[in-house]
Amino acid sequence: MIFIGILASIAAIGTLCWLLFTLAVFALPFFAGVAAGMWAYDSGAGWLGGFVVGAVAAGLTYGIGQLLLAFVRPLWARIAIALAFVAPAALAGYHATHGIVKHTMPSETWQIAFSVIGAVAVGVTALLKMTTMATPGPGGGSVAHG
Repeated sequence: MIFIGILASIAAIGTLCWLLFTLAVFALPFFAGVAAGMWAYDSGAGWLGGFVVGAVAAGLTYGIGQLLLAFVRPLWARIAIALAFVAPAALAGYHATHGIVKHTMPSETWQIAFSVIGAVAVGVTALLKMTTMATPGPGGGSVAHG
C-alpha cells in the first residue's frame, strides 16, 4: 500500500511540474486578468462582470504580447517583451519549487538553492515557449532576425 502511495505522489508531482512548465508562459496574462477582474468586481460589476473583464484582460494581454513579438523588429524590444512574460513565470516557478522543497529538505539554504534552480528552469522554459510561439514572418521565415 505504501508503494502505491509513493507512485501516486510521484505521478502527482510529475503532473504538477508538467502543468507548471506548460502554463508558465500564461503567468503574466493570468495576473493581468485577475487584477482587472478584481478591480471590476470591487467597482461594482459583480461576479459575472468581474469574470468577463478578467477574461478579456487576460486575452488582450496575451494577444498583444504575441502581436508585439510578431511585428516588433529591434531585438532589444523583443527581448524586453519576452522578459515581461518570463519574469512572472520565473517567480511562479520559484514559489512552486519552494512549496515542494520546503516539505522535503530541512536546510533553508538548500531550499533556496533548489527554488532558484526551479525558477531558472521555469523561466527558460517560458522564454523558449514565447520565442517558439511567435508568428512566422513572410515566406515562412522567422521574424526573430532582429
